[in-house]
Amino acid sequence: MLTFIHAADLHLDSPLRGLSRHDDAPIEEIRGATRRALENLVDLAISQKVDFLLIAGDLYDGDHKDYSTALFFNQQMLRLKQVGIPAFLIQGNHDAASVITQSLTLPDNVHLFPHHEPTSHTLPNLPVTIHGQSFPDTKVDQNLSLNYPEPTPENFNIGLLHTSLGGNADHDTYSPCSLTDLTKKGYQYWALGHIHKPSVLQKDPWIVYSGNTQGRKMNERGPRGCSLVKVDQTLNVTSHEFIPLDVVRWEDLALDLTSLEELDSLREQISEAIQTALSNAEDRLLALRLTLKGTTQHHGILHTELGRWKAEATALCQEISPTQLWLESLKLSTQPVTDLVELANRDDLTALVLQALENFTPEDKPSSITALESKLPHEIGSELDGQNPEQLREEISAIVLHSISMSSASDSHAL
Repeated sequence: MLTFIHAADLHLDSPLRGLSRHDDAPIEEIRGATRRALENLVDLAISQKVDFLLIAGDLYDGDHKDYSTALFFNQQMLRLKQVGIPAFLIQGNHDAASVITQSLTLPDNVHLFPHHEPTSHTLPNLPVTIHGQSFPDTKVDQNLSLNYPEPTPENFNIGLLHTSLGGNADHDTYSPCSLTDLTKKGYQYWALGHIHKPSVLQKDPWIVYSGNTQGRKMNERGPRGCSLVKVDQTLNVTSHEFIPLDVVRWEDLALDLTSLEELDSLREQISEAIQTALSNAEDRLLALRLTLKGTTQHHGILHTELGRWKAEATALCQEISPTQLWLESLKLSTQPVTDLVELANRDDLTALVLQALENFTPEDKPSSITALESKLPHEIGSELDGQNPEQLREEISAIVLHSISMSSASDSHAL
């Protein structure tokens, strides 16, 4: 009977935080990804002939430097107007009324819910009522849903809400509410925004985070898109489908080296893992973080030769697909197979070194560690530069243990 799209958190033209330190990052592709995701959203709405589009906040990532972002959004909404599709928006914490100072008049097929109180909009030719409220400013501590209007009888009622429902460690808490709060309201569907990971929290009534339309950094991994919803004559949801819209896919690929016997075969394993990840990205640009994990005899040499393996992985990405692959980083999360007790029993000096590593406090780096850093080969020292204290501890410990193990093996061989 009716079909609609629920989207949220477009963050159009959001800044590329942290990418400036990557000389080889595909800056332009990532910079334009949020716009291309919106184009995909509009393409989907038109191809599916939806009855309306919902955007549950954070259309923008903050105030505009100029009017180009708003002009681009209006241009896309005019594409919907040409085929008779209305859009309904609320503002979230990033694009709250107090933030957006350079606003443009929206096309008349776009309805922006006000921020001073929740209001309702009933579609003229469909038994649908949409309820919503925009954020007045960047921090909304009260539960906005409690004041949402009562449902319209004999209509399909939708609540459009930007909220950190139930709290979420990865996002700031805004307009907090609970599943019980939303269920008691009596609406058939809650279209939520703010949490960027797509999830269906409940189906009776439907309470859904569509997630953001485009991942923008490594902690926004996996497919990103929108919800395509179909409702039958009895005003029941008959189909809810997540549709990817992203053009850049972020993935943290973990490769377990526990069973790796020969280090020479690692390059082949990395190649196979990268090719699998690329095929799963379905022709998108894949921004890849490769994490090597597991308990392995190669723990020490990997840390010692971290620069080499980063270069090898980068070369493999260039070889497999120079236009579709970008290695964001290579991380080591391996563990040694070395028996530290046995190693400590080797001699008093070794025991003292191991004790110092065990008691090493990253927040208060001792002069001995600083001295060790200065004696490391340049290629190792450059890899350690800029790491956080905990990473620094792990790297130095791995390199020292490797050196002790190699020395121990050499002494045993001489005997």
